[in-house]
Amino acid sequence: MIHLAADFNPGKPNPRTPEVAPALSPDTLSISQQKTVQSVLQFVVTLGVCPYLMPGVGVPLRYRTEFGAVVQDLVCLDAAPHATRRLYTTCKVLLNVAKHASLGSLIFCRHFGDIAAGLCQLGFCPAKRKPPTSAEEVLTEEERTLSRGFLRDILDQVYQPLAVRELLILQGGPLQPCTDVKTQLRCQAPAWLRRLCGQMLSERLMRPSGVQAVVRGILEGAGAGAAGGSDAEATAADWKKCDLIAKILASCPQQCLSPENYYRHICPQILDLFHFQDKLTTRQFQRVATTTFITMSRERPQLAAKYLLQPMLAPLHRCLNTTEIPESDLVPGTILVTEEEFSRCIEDVFKVYVVGNEPLSVLVDSLLPVLGVFFSLYCFTKQSVSHIRSLCQEILLWILEKLERKKAIASLKGFAGLDKSVPSLHSLCQFRAATQGGIMITIKEAISDKDEDEVLYQKVSSEQGQVEHLGDLLSHCEECGLAGDFFIFCLEELTHVAMENEAEFKTKPFSSKSLLELEQHQTLLVEGQERKLLVLQLVAVLCERMSEQIFTNITQIVDFVAATLQRACASLAHQAESTVESQTLSMSMGLVAVMLGGAVQLKSSDFAVLKQLMPLLEKVSNTYPDPVIQELAVDLRITISTHGAFATEAVSMAAQSTLNKKDPEGKIEEQQQTSHERHTNVSHSHLERQQSHEKYPQTGPQCNAPFILQEVSEPSTATNQKSESVTTEQLQQVLLSAYDPQIPTRAAALRTLSHWIEQREAKVLDIQEKLLKIFLENLEHEDTFVYLSAIQGVALLSDVYPEKILLDLLVQYDSGKDKHTPETRMKVGEVLMRIVRALGDMVSKYREPLIHTFLRGARDPDSAHRASSLVNLGELCQRLDFLLGAVVHEITACLIAVAKTDREVQVRRAAIHVVVLLLRGLSQKATEVLRDVLKDLYHLLKHVVRLEPDDVAKLHAQLALEELDEIMRNFLFPPQKLEKKIVVLP
Repeated sequence: MIHLAADFNPGKPNPRTPEVAPALSPDTLSISQQKTVQSVLQFVVTLGVCPYLMPGVGVPLRYRTEFGAVVQDLVCLDAAPHATRRLYTTCKVLLNVAKHASLGSLIFCRHFGDIAAGLCQLGFCPAKRKPPTSAEEVLTEEERTLSRGFLRDILDQVYQPLAVRELLILQGGPLQPCTDVKTQLRCQAPAWLRRLCGQMLSERLMRPSGVQAVVRGILEGAGAGAAGGSDAEATAADWKKCDLIAKILASCPQQCLSPENYYRHICPQILDLFHFQDKLTTRQFQRVATTTFITMSRERPQLAAKYLLQPMLAPLHRCLNTTEIPESDLVPGTILVTEEEFSRCIEDVFKVYVVGNEPLSVLVDSLLPVLGVFFSLYCFTKQSVSHIRSLCQEILLWILEKLERKKAIASLKGFAGLDKSVPSLHSLCQFRAATQGGIMITIKEAISDKDEDEVLYQKVSSEQGQVEHLGDLLSHCEECGLAGDFFIFCLEELTHVAMENEAEFKTKPFSSKSLLELEQHQTLLVEGQERKLLVLQLVAVLCERMSEQIFTNITQIVDFVAATLQRACASLAHQAESTVESQTLSMSMGLVAVMLGGAVQLKSSDFAVLKQLMPLLEKVSNTYPDPVIQELAVDLRITISTHGAFATEAVSMAAQSTLNKKDPEGKIEEQQQTSHERHTNVSHSHLERQQSHEKYPQTGPQCNAPFILQEVSEPSTATNQKSESVTTEQLQQVLLSAYDPQIPTRAAALRTLSHWIEQREAKVLDIQEKLLKIFLENLEHEDTFVYLSAIQGVALLSDVYPEKILLDLLVQYDSGKDKHTPETRMKVGEVLMRIVRALGDMVSKYREPLIHTFLRGARDPDSAHRASSLVNLGELCQRLDFLLGAVVHEITACLIAVAKTDREVQVRRAAIHVVVLLLRGLSQKATEVLRDVLKDLYHLLKHVVRLEPDDVAKLHAQLALEELDEIMRNFLFPPQKLEKKIVVLP
């Protein structure tokens, strides 16, 4: 038996059987027992507590139920023992019973309010002088003290939002006239009870997590419910409740030592309200937190800046260039700000500033020092996919709109790099993509001195990217006028660049300076040149990105014209007049003429602004060499001085010329040449030379360039003059220029041919084979301008004759390295992508050859060609929809094999990108088209996310999983459409 017992090893019990469940506590009540206890408790409270409460203390029993009114009338208050003694005994017995764990929850969940009301009356009700029948005659002081202790104990013991809610009910509302009998007694709570409840509510607030308890107590009591739901949405949308809670939290209680002590305890809890993860209560808490944040900032800005704004913006201040980073954190790769901390910071700033939308001075001033970090973050997010990008953009647009215009311009100068004094991201810090899709801030890796070219390249590319991203940001600021003001500032800076005297930068003799002074002087020279280049780049980007509505008022237009006139005067002073300056000056003065000519309804205040141009116009009229511009400047001064009462013919002609810039008939050049022909012989001789070129065209390539450039620059003229078709002589000239060794002439010829193909010129389309040969030969040219023009020409030609040309392109694309270079095949792949996009739904006709070519290209030895084939395959599949048919299995097998086995990173990226395009193009059709391979694609994406070492491929896979998740959610849970059909009966 001993050996049997030692060798006995029973198997593990099944955890799902009732026998394995843990034993319940011996005092656990069954459901029927709980119902019995609840009935007994209701009987005890109804007969032993509620009838003996004073008027105004608690909710009267007669207004709860009809049975309660009957019980209230049957209770005799004059019988012995005294009513106060009865109340004390009942409360004491209930509290003794509540010490038991199983019974305490039943008592406090249902009857906490009545017991708390009774203890308040027993422990805190003041003694009455007349008649002498108060509680003091029945209860001893020790019993009253014991009642106070009982009250504080149960307040600390129960669920705090429940305590807050019951105290608010006991406190009642403000004294006001009430017509309803039920609410009249509730509005007349005794003064001592209101003070007591206010004190206890303040104590609840000052406890740990007291803010959360108060917010939950008020919102749940207001109808939001603990579970949220539709009531929670309604409460979150009710800003009045949020304002009420904000006023309560922002008000310092009387028993608090000082407002600063109160803010020190409360503000961290308010910031925690932003970070609740419960989806049902998140919106409520965030709205309350935002409203409280703004209320505190409005009432006590200094304390709010110290205890709210500084902790919230601390992660951003930690990486400013004005902050000294500790030596322990200077190790390359050290994480200064974690992903979670940084994401919380950005989201909190968005909720406070953008959602709150209160441009208080303390909020704006606190955000100013970290705007440089926000812009650097915005530039970083523009380079990849991140959910933080939209938040950064909204924050930057909000602050730029709310700032004073001078401060906004100063901030934009810092963004562009023109003002080094504006705080920005520390030079040792960098943004890095984090594992959860967010961003973190780390210390840069040290770059050796040997990589000077790499450092220079990173600096130049970073500055160029910042300028381009600044242009994108300003494109959203046109309506508020900020984009126009900054553009005018850039023009003024351009004027300062033109006015700088080069003699100041000439180096003095070497003997008169020390080496240190020479080095400092050279540094200043380099910084000056960098600033000039930056200004020129800014003006170029703004001219490219901004629309015609960049100027929103007369003042901006006048400032623009003034900047142009100043730059023209500066060019004259340095004897640096150019054709561009002359054209810009004519355009700006024509703009003033248009305003004075009646295009804009001018007021007297507008003429006061226009008078700022008077000194500049006078200077132009006295110094500019062109007599036409001199005369126009004089006439404009007269018109402005007379407030438009007198306008000469020159002003009217200038206004008409400027308005005709957008004339669809394209007769502007002739009008301008005629105007100049009247006043100067130079323009007349130039016109004659141009006419002679057109009348007697020569055969040399040098003489063909003016004609070709004119055709390219004036496509609208060629389009509208349909009666004049292309002549054989003109076509021969352009064909010869397509082989010109001069790059501009050759590119212009290719673009002219593309333009004629687009216009469906009959003579051009008759030589399609010759044109295809020309374009394909130019594809091999190394200059970008030439081969991009050739790509455009082949794409347009394929759009006209896809049957003949598309198959030839596929053969050339599918050829090996021995016939065509890899670069040429890549360019043909770009042509095929443009053809697929241009064909749209018609691409289904050429489905078979396209798919087979791209699938064969996915097995090519050249990795670049494999990636190109996969990308083109993705573009094709995105447009085929249900026409994919049986080839979907081949495509899926190809993608799985490439994504798992290909050694080149770019090829694996392309394969995952095809899946993204496929799911994005099919959208809700994916469940039908890909039903046989959808599971395989899902397994592929999960494999890439888990095992792929490349971060970009992982990102593409994550995007594809998000697309697939959205598709399946909409498939399983289609949106409910509530439609009401109205039928008109005959």
